[in-house]
Amino acid sequence: MNRPQLEENDPSKSPGATRSLTEKQLDQLVEWFRPWPSVIVAYSGGVDSALVSWGAFQALGSSALAVTALSPSVSESDRELSAAVAREMGIKHQTIHTHEIELAAYRANAPTRCYFCKSTLYSTIRSKYPASEFPLIVNGTNLDDLGDHRPGLMAAEEFQIRSPLVELGYNKQIVRNLAHLAGLTVHDRPASPCLASRIAYGVEVTSDRLLRVEQAEKYLRSLGFQEFRVRIEPGELARIELHPEDLTQLVSSPMREACVRVLSELGFRQICLDLAGFRSGSHNELIQLNAASK
Repeated sequence: MNRPQLEENDPSKSPGATRSLTEKQLDQLVEWFRPWPSVIVAYSGGVDSALVSWGAFQALGSSALAVTALSPSVSESDRELSAAVAREMGIKHQTIHTHEIELAAYRANAPTRCYFCKSTLYSTIRSKYPASEFPLIVNGTNLDDLGDHRPGLMAAEEFQIRSPLVELGYNKQIVRNLAHLAGLTVHDRPASPCLASRIAYGVEVTSDRLLRVEQAEKYLRSLGFQEFRVRIEPGELARIELHPEDLTQLVSSPMREACVRVLSELGFRQICLDLAGFRSGSHNELIQLNAASK
């Protein structure tokens, strides 16, 4: 994909210095990869890993490879999107089966669950693609991710996975700006963490629960909602998070009755609407509360 030209007049930005800075940052990302003969990007199809993949492809062409995990925790829509965006960029794209759900420590779903997921991903990548062929593996971690509860970062450190966006000091907003400049269609895509992140800590991660979440969210998406979560709480309770402006729509008839029927058929015993509304990272709120009380 060629970088689109910036329009001469950007009504949302004053001086051309802002545009020049963004272009410079995009160039810096590409240049970050040039010293390497080849690279693998742990690629999900989200805006972060897509931008990193774009930069790797611009620098290394066919020596850049995007690798996506095939797992029950990745929804079909996310798998399809990752493939489509890879084609859009032109980068080589391969998928690998990961088997983290076979690990008892992963299924136990402690707050460290993400470590076992990422550790499995990186070890599987490295076993299939030896360092002699691909000396560098990178991920899409950005600067803002360092402030969240992300045990997967420890796995990245153990497997010597580099994070170009962190090393360049790029946060999420910078990433979205650069992705827009690069012409990536996912530049404004909402975050889409793995399906296991919808299951409350301590509730076992099973293929059935992951599929249930995927189907429930697919249904809400069919109703026109854009950003939301269906979370599984103990007792097979579904806790739905929507943006506050969407709450009244879901509780109105006949949508409410239809939603209750569909989610009940999927195996949820109770269906609750979270009045606090959608907020990214609410999965980790209990961890943050416990840490603050110590």
